[in-house]
Amino acid sequence: MKPWIKWTATGLVIAILAGGTLRTLSARKDKQAALDAQQLAQTTQISISLVPGDLITASQRQLPLNVAISGTVAAVNTAMIKARVAGELQGLKVREGDPVRAGQVLGQIDATEPDARLRQARQQAQAAKAQVDIAQRTQDNNQALVAQGFISGTALSASQASLAAAQANYAAAQSGADVSAKSVSDTVLRSPIDGFVSQRLAQPGERLGVDSRILEVVDLSRLEMQAELSVADAQQVQVGQTAQLQVQGLEEPIAAKVVRINPSASVGSRAVVVYLAIVPGSSLRHGLFAQGLLSTGTLSTVAVPLSAVRTDKPQPYVQVVRDGKVQHLTVTLGARSEVDGQTLVSLSGLPEGASVLAGTVGMLREGTSVKVPPAAQEAS
Repeated sequence: MKPWIKWTATGLVIAILAGGTLRTLSARKDKQAALDAQQLAQTTQISISLVPGDLITASQRQLPLNVAISGTVAAVNTAMIKARVAGELQGLKVREGDPVRAGQVLGQIDATEPDARLRQARQQAQAAKAQVDIAQRTQDNNQALVAQGFISGTALSASQASLAAAQANYAAAQSGADVSAKSVSDTVLRSPIDGFVSQRLAQPGERLGVDSRILEVVDLSRLEMQAELSVADAQQVQVGQTAQLQVQGLEEPIAAKVVRINPSASVGSRAVVVYLAIVPGSSLRHGLFAQGLLSTGTLSTVAVPLSAVRTDKPQPYVQVVRDGKVQHLTVTLGARSEVDGQTLVSLSGLPEGASVLAGTVGMLREGTSVKVPPAAQEAS
């Protein structure tokens, strides 16, 4: 092949490749220009029409401050009746739900052994009393003999010591009889308070040891709830503050009032226990679960619904409408509160009277044009 033919073919290939490259670059440039024009049109030309419910006016309001609480409803006065002496349980007739009175006999533990020990202790006391009488007569006789000079003073001192020992033995025997009498009295099971039987933990005929649990009695005339709070929340709580509680299984809320605050924090959780008195009712029971809000005061602040605050950026922000354009305004969240079933949040950095887009609108790009409805303009 001649050299000029080879060089001519090479030039044609290079020209074809260069032309293809130029056409590809030109097409990409035209496509990018079209995309830029489309985005510019979207940011500058698209206008969104709003309905009256899409705009919220940030207003200064008294925001009620609440602390969420939960706990168990419990009777203030409860009593666990236990066996004070060992023996067989007899005559226990009350069951769960039965009303009882303070001092009422509820059952008895077999008193055969305690009665026998009581008789033994009393007989020992009688024997000790007889020894005291003998020692007393001896002491009286020795005093007369010493006065007549028939015995020495040493013999009189010995008789005095014998009398003192006999009197001490008699006192000890009487104390033993009192202890045995107490054991006999402890065989009778009595209710220490008025209330209702909530648990029956033993059955007649069982052999019980000392401190075995038999019955639990609760007094439903005074109820309270124990709520564990963090140290920060506990700082806002004071005696006398009120709360609205929703008790498990009940439709109507229950009023409660702070009556005591534990001065010490729990060792494990470091929580502070707050005690709230509950107005007793026919539907309330010992052991029910309750939760609600404790009112700790009010705060005058600019507040909007929590749903209007967006968190898809590093800092929380709200979407405000100014001069028909959407702007993203960074804010600082403060206290929250439940008002009419809606969660409101206090915001720093949001001017009063600003028109805020509701959370139902969704996220709009900054600079987006919006058409505000006349009703919203008049309201603002």
